[in-house]
Amino acid sequence: MESASPVHLAVDLGASGGRVIAGGLVGGKLHLEPIHRFDNEVVRVQGSLQWDLLGLWREILRGLREAANRYPQVASVGVDTWGVDYVLLDDHDQVAGPVRCYRDARTRGMVERAFEIVPRKEIFAATGLQFMEINSLYQLLAAQLQGDPSLGIADGFLMIGDFFHWLLTGQRSIEVTNASTTQLLDPRDKQWRTDLMERFGLPSGIFTPPIEPGTTLGPIQPSVGSSTGLGGVPVVVPATHDTASAVLAVPAEDFAPARPSWCYISSGTWSLMGCELPEPKINDRCSELNFTNEGGVEGSTRLLKNIGGLWIFQQIRKAMERRSAAHQWDEMVEMARRATPFEFLVNPDDPSLVAPDDMIDALNQYAARTGQHPPKESGALYRAALEGLALRYRICLEMLESLVNHRIDAIHIVGGGSLNGLLCQMTADACDRVVIAGPVEATAIGNLLMQMLGTGRLKSVQEARALVRASFETTRYQPQQTSGWSEAAEKFTSL
Repeated sequence: MESASPVHLAVDLGASGGRVIAGGLVGGKLHLEPIHRFDNEVVRVQGSLQWDLLGLWREILRGLREAANRYPQVASVGVDTWGVDYVLLDDHDQVAGPVRCYRDARTRGMVERAFEIVPRKEIFAATGLQFMEINSLYQLLAAQLQGDPSLGIADGFLMIGDFFHWLLTGQRSIEVTNASTTQLLDPRDKQWRTDLMERFGLPSGIFTPPIEPGTTLGPIQPSVGSSTGLGGVPVVVPATHDTASAVLAVPAEDFAPARPSWCYISSGTWSLMGCELPEPKINDRCSELNFTNEGGVEGSTRLLKNIGGLWIFQQIRKAMERRSAAHQWDEMVEMARRATPFEFLVNPDDPSLVAPDDMIDALNQYAARTGQHPPKESGALYRAALEGLALRYRICLEMLESLVNHRIDAIHIVGGGSLNGLLCQMTADACDRVVIAGPVEATAIGNLLMQMLGTGRLKSVQEARALVRASFETTRYQPQQTSGWSEAAEKFTSL
């Protein structure tokens, strides 16, 4: 990328790592250049799981300084992150208390406790969101019921991406795509359901009206500008929920069709599988299947389901490291390829696998509980983690088609999981659909595209997606070995 060309900077934060990536146009194509990568690890503090947000801020500043040294023309900066987690600020513009991770145990039982206060049907009718104990609503309810003092002194509520935009600009804001993951937002008018907050005893005054992706929040504030060399650079808010950014980067030709012929899987630590629609679907069938209506760009809706993703696969490797028996990622995939199919079936959404101390021990216990024999070979364990995902995708596809009342012909897999060729082929075989894999850096690409839309360098989502198709290669996987998946799916459903 030519150093004299203007670039946009995407700060892309995931649950396991972050990066600062520069993006600019070179020869009519979007070119990416990684500037700085860093880890993001949960810290256990007195039994609770917390994020080290100030440590992340230090790494972000390091990346921004490096970008300023490389590029004389930085057009904008924007941050995308994972959903549901939040930061509370006090009236002195300080963090009011620890920032908990969504895997923290304090939310256990909170969904059922919430239904004692407001019936399930009423919560879904108001928010259109799937019921997961990690949702911000249940985190806030846990804080309220457990007497968390930070809630009592809170003067402002920010999602994680909003927190870093506040550090960059000094301006408080809440971007709508991430706000839609709280289960406190109405997906129809994109406004807070303050009536719901008040019924739960939550302070509605700390929630400011949501802003749309593409909003210019303001320039980088002087203190940050002097330490990074990016003084005066505008902060353009992307779709701060990383999945919303990833969906913008799907190389499809249409945008939010009423009858979608494709769906997406944003594949990483989590898998998020769904369709992009012009408006939310809030009905009994959607509630029964526990699908969610989250906000997308340009007022679109992401009708989707959260799936455990590559979390189990990743955590098996961590458990292997503790046993001094870890394999490299490509070795794990190859060992899984050689293992016997359907020897051990694992539901990636089983609650016991959300945050175990040791994933291999947890899988052995899961096998005993479900009447299966635990794998003796590592390859069988790796294969089970991938097959379980493919089977979950198959079931989710059937649900999606029933909700949109239309056949889905293609599955776009974007994100890091698109590099796992075995998982992509398993998905094509399990679902009996063509899979189009890529781009890999979808969240960062979507972040950059929204900044380009916000600054006027791109005029429409269709133009942005055309740029993706012109700039990044994809891999197509046709269904090949479809036999055996139906029988495995029946057994999998019964677990």
